[in-house]
Amino acid sequence: MSQQQQIIEWLQQDAQRMAALRTVRRLGLNDWCLGAGFVRNLVWDRRHGHAAATPLNDIDVIHFDAARPQAERDRMLEARLQQWLPQPWSVKNQARMHQRCGRAPYRDSEDAISFWPEIETAVGARLNADDSIMLIAPFGLQALFSDSVTFNAKSGDATAFQQRLAAKRWLQLWPRLRVID
Repeated sequence: MSQQQQIIEWLQQDAQRMAALRTVRRLGLNDWCLGAGFVRNLVWDRRHGHAAATPLNDIDVIHFDAARPQAERDRMLEARLQQWLPQPWSVKNQARMHQRCGRAPYRDSEDAISFWPEIETAVGARLNADDSIMLIAPFGLQALFSDSVTFNAKSGDATAFQQRLAAKRWLQLWPRLRVID
């Protein structure tokens, strides 16, 4: 089984993650996915043999809509999601997120996540209209299955990477992980 097929199977077996995917799909967003810990933590949990899913601090909903980049719209979308399925939603239109780091505008969601601080975090999942799951992984999936946390040099912020390592306690939650910076 390929790594992509394995992640899709694990997502399909996870009722909470499938409910989140179905709920976000209802918004009809352009170029969207659930990313960061949504996929990363699932893989690390499975590879570490955790019986229960590690709780998510938030559910990162990313989308790309250059015509409506306002932060207020994202807050409205979060409120709608919260009404449908109470979860710690975090909606971010990637059409404006380049401004936070002084970068050129992103082309799409995949381009945006290619700047995230860790290679393993730059993976997202989308539920298509036919209920098939599509993965977005600008760096592929190998690192995610290598029990590593890898600094993404493209992000250009090694300090943020080190701060995230400490704050998120990944090495305590998944002790087999090794840091590659």
